[in-house]
Amino acid sequence: MDLGLKDKRVLITGGSKGIGLACARAFVAEGARVALVSRSEQNLRKASIQGAYTIAADLTDAAAAAAMVERVEKEFGALDVLVNSAGAAKRTDADDLTPAAWRAGMDAKYFSYINVIDPVIKRMGKRGRGAVINIIGSGGKVASPTHLAGGAANAALLLATAGLAYAYASKGVRVVGVSPGVTRTERVAEGLKAEAKRANVSVEQAEKQMVARLPMGRPAEPEEIADIVVFAASERGRYLTGANISTDGAASHVVI
Repeated sequence: MDLGLKDKRVLITGGSKGIGLACARAFVAEGARVALVSRSEQNLRKASIQGAYTIAADLTDAAAAAAMVERVEKEFGALDVLVNSAGAAKRTDADDLTPAAWRAGMDAKYFSYINVIDPVIKRMGKRGRGAVINIIGSGGKVASPTHLAGGAANAALLLATAGLAYAYASKGVRVVGVSPGVTRTERVAEGLKAEAKRANVSVEQAEKQMVARLPMGRPAEPEEIADIVVFAASERGRYLTGANISTDGAASHVVI
């Protein structure tokens, strides 16, 4: 199946590792050109995607994010696709939350997306084309006592995704949310440590308990999430907009 992505310009935030890196590799395999953004230049060097444009920026800073977009479009070219995968709120037990921790969660996940979406989607709207894919997370629908701040940010992104899709549909821009559940990434490994601390068990025990709760008996691989992202961004997904797709292997088996 030809996904119509050859030579398309794709910007991936958080593209140096985890799901973002898997997405970069999947887009390259489809013939797209990719630009990767990360806060860490070292992680960008490790990513080693041949021919990729790379740039380091702190996306929690609105001015830095806007400057990044300006530079990418000037040096890399007008963007056809934006994939947001940067930022994750620190997992914190409910008893340890403070107003500052809630705010940090919004900065880390919500504003690291919005600060990039805002300048990019306006440019796409003026050009009359584009796709924005937000990798959000099942924590926006299912509350966890160690992920309340991050879950609140995810819930806000679900609303922003649906609302922006409605606002920009007539301008030729699509916006889609993809919400993974447990995926084999460094972020999930860090989350297991927080869960182990909360439950007063070892990390190994926490992992076994986590896997036991998964209907498919295993976490997702980053590449499996990337396949869905690439399709959603492609010409084959051209009528897919405003959707927030749960990709958690039926872990949250509810109708919403």
